[in-house]
Order: sequence, then C-alpha cells, then structure tokens
Amino acid sequence: MRNEKRFVVQSIAQMIDGSDYCYFVTYAGLKVKAFSEFRNELAKLGATCHVLKNTLIRKAAAELKTDALDALDLTKSTAMVYGKGDCGAVAKLIAEFGKKNEQVQTKGGYLDKAYLSPADVTAIADLPPREVVLAMLLGLIQAPARNLVSVINQGVAQIVNVTNAYKEKLEK
Repeated sequence: MRNEKRFVVQSIAQMIDGSDYCYFVTYAGLKVKAFSEFRNELAKLGATCHVLKNTLIRKAAAELKTDALDALDLTKSTAMVYGKGDCGAVAKLIAEFGKKNEQVQTKGGYLDKAYLSPADVTAIADLPPREVVLAMLLGLIQAPARNLVSVINQGVAQIVNVTNAYKEKLEK
C-alpha cells in the first residue's frame, strides 16, 4: 500500500477508535446543498461527517483488529458520522434527515467496540434524550425514600386524626 493510502487508513482508524460513536450512512443521489445542510446540522451536535472509500474503511477496521465492522454493508457511497458526546441525538438527526431525504439511509454503526445494525441505530434514535433518561433514573432512585416518608407520614397522620376525633368527642 502506498504511504498516502496508509496515512489515510490510519487516520480513519483513529477517527473510529477515538470517537464515542460512528454511524455509516449512504447518501447516493443527494444534492450537494442538502448534504452540506446535513453536515451543518451534525456540526451543531458536535459530530463530523466524512465521505470515505469503502475499501479504506475495511482496511481501517482490519488495522483496528476488530471483526465488528465485517457485517457492515460497504457498497455504494458511504459517509462516516462520528464524534463525542450524545450518540442518541446524532442518531435521531440522521433518522429525521433520512425521512426528509430518502437518499440518506443508515448502513450501520460502531459503538463500544460493537457493530450496530441499521435497526440498532434506529432504536438508539427512538430513545428519549439523555436528560430525560437521567431524570427518569433520578425518579427511580428517589422513589423508595419518597414511599418510606409517605408511609411514616401516614402513620403520624392517623395518630393525629384519632386524637382530633377524641378531642371533638370530648367537646360534645
């Protein structure tokens, strides 16, 4: 392999290995203006999109010594979306953009050293935002303490109610 290609393969391997998530999408037939809009929307979320040759992606996967990307459908045009941070927001953007522009379709992804099928990427896109999941988790953590306080409070309230009823009975 020529030095230039070796450098590009190493760069792709570093992109894949150094990011929290990687999604691979096809964009065949998409107008340049729409693709630029797609890239700009991704940039707002801290993600980067690069158009790459399929053979170079395969070689980068081989350099990473991972079999996870072997199942990836690397035919036709491929763009790699990668970055750090919330992978759900990026997957949601890809899915929404794909609904508006039929040319953009998910081929798969790579997350935590595991292959993601297109269905997995869609499932990630359907998840609620990170903040909502954290709020739900906090609610689950607080529930036992809240329930304990309610039970204790209910016992005290019953004693107060019995005492008030006895007081009213004595006043009559």
